[in-house]
Amino acid sequence: MKRLSEPIRRVGLVANPEKRSSRGVVRRALSLVRASGREGLTEPATASLAGLGSPECPDAAALARNSDLLLVFGGDGTILRVARESAGTSTPILGVNLGRLGFLTACSARDLQTTLDLLWSGRCSVDRRPLIRARDRNASQPVDEVALNDFVISHGMVPRLIELEVRVDGEQLTSYRGDGLIVSSPTGSTAYSLAAGGAVVSPQAEVFALTPICPHTLSNRSVIVNLASTIEVRLLSRRIETYLAADGQTRAQLQCGDTLEFQRSPHAVPLVRPPDSSFFDTLRNKLNWSGSSV
Repeated sequence: MKRLSEPIRRVGLVANPEKRSSRGVVRRALSLVRASGREGLTEPATASLAGLGSPECPDAAALARNSDLLLVFGGDGTILRVARESAGTSTPILGVNLGRLGFLTACSARDLQTTLDLLWSGRCSVDRRPLIRARDRNASQPVDEVALNDFVISHGMVPRLIELEVRVDGEQLTSYRGDGLIVSSPTGSTAYSLAAGGAVVSPQAEVFALTPICPHTLSNRSVIVNLASTIEVRLLSRRIETYLAADGQTRAQLQCGDTLEFQRSPHAVPLVRPPDSSFFDTLRNKLNWSGSSV
């Protein structure tokens, strides 16, 4: 991780508009930003939620372009949304956890002032997390999406097996039959991939995790491949509704013969981390790993 060395003069605030309880936290954060001599900006949904009078940008992408730092209030879902919308801006994101697990957040609402004081004094670091990209220009519905956690190919409302042919750098890996497939970044290893039986991967590992969802063949297991690889997934099933989701948001319906190409994106998401922040500490705390009592 690198120290956050660029001067911070303008701070953008983004909240999950569905979390009405964040109103007070956002307003307090704006007061702390202004008390430090910095300008606070926001976007319409957050301004409406918290009743702010600060200058507005039309959306999260514009807010990122006009800010030196983004304060994002919510859970991991809110950070995932903002990360996709601000991709390519290189604006650091500090996540304030108002949800449950919060693997991507840096602090709780209770610790906000302490974390900002560390940030203003230059003691925080930036952890650059790679985005991954999915493309299919030849599909009936062209696809070009990015994700921070994962892409998921799965069936629709009818629970029928779908069949997917997977190639890695042009070489056939296997054909999966099951409920679907998760293509995960290192960051996303603690999300859906973990729930589906995939490995926990350190964010510094340069790998994809390919994790089948309820595979019909019990020997099918999660496979780890280099993040520099190109992964091709071809849908072989007919007459079964199949969808692609990016970070939990449905982005496209797929047809038989569609081939999705997954690669590392040229963009990364800079996540702010307090000093002494550790991925392994987060694992132990968030997953309640207490160790043996013997």
